[in-house]
Amino acid sequence: LFSRVAEERLFSSATFRRLLALLDNYEVLTGHNETVTAQEEEEEEAFLEAVFQTPVMATLSDFFLAKGLYPSEVAFRADLRQMWFGLYSRSGGKALDSSGFEHVFCGELKKEQVSGCHSWVRLYRLERSGELNYLSYSYDGPWTTFPDVLALQYRWRGHLKSIGSTLMGASPEFDLALYTLCYKTRPDRLCHLSLGGKAVTIQTYSWTNSFYGDKQRFVATSYPVSP
Repeated sequence: LFSRVAEERLFSSATFRRLLALLDNYEVLTGHNETVTAQEEEEEEAFLEAVFQTPVMATLSDFFLAKGLYPSEVAFRADLRQMWFGLYSRSGGKALDSSGFEHVFCGELKKEQVSGCHSWVRLYRLERSGELNYLSYSYDGPWTTFPDVLALQYRWRGHLKSIGSTLMGASPEFDLALYTLCYKTRPDRLCHLSLGGKAVTIQTYSWTNSFYGDKQRFVATSYPVSP
């Protein structure tokens, strides 16, 4: 899948570096409780701290505050942490085994299939470690630069992802900001946007089986739609 990635340039930035620190924090098999250690909580906070210092997240914060969705950036950040990192069960209540962040940015293995896994950084690291076998692609978006939408098929530890999609080349803060924008403004439906003059559609779903706070729903998934 990847012929070359400029690791020294990309992964030296704070958001990439702190995303990489999160990728080994999760039990990828559903049905097993997630144990969040103090160090892992610190890594989550460090990632959010880096993300909220970026221009793209500042733009999203200003937009949400202007629309009256949150009273302050502090309130927005606290809610974002809950909706993305809050734990819930994808195993019928048997275990607190999932979160929106794990599902979208890391991926999960469930019933011989790959579930989620919409971060190109995760795909790159899995292929580099020999865990991912890239099979084919079904859609390569119209953009000539990155980020670009790619729909692909692969196997991860033998588990099949028959149709998967990612914003190839996007930064972690871009992914998180875009998916959060669509999740808050177009939950559980298609979110139509324009990126670089080209149309892109994001699908979001909320987790309806459990809640946090005042009946707020966790992120179930968010991903770019391919034709």
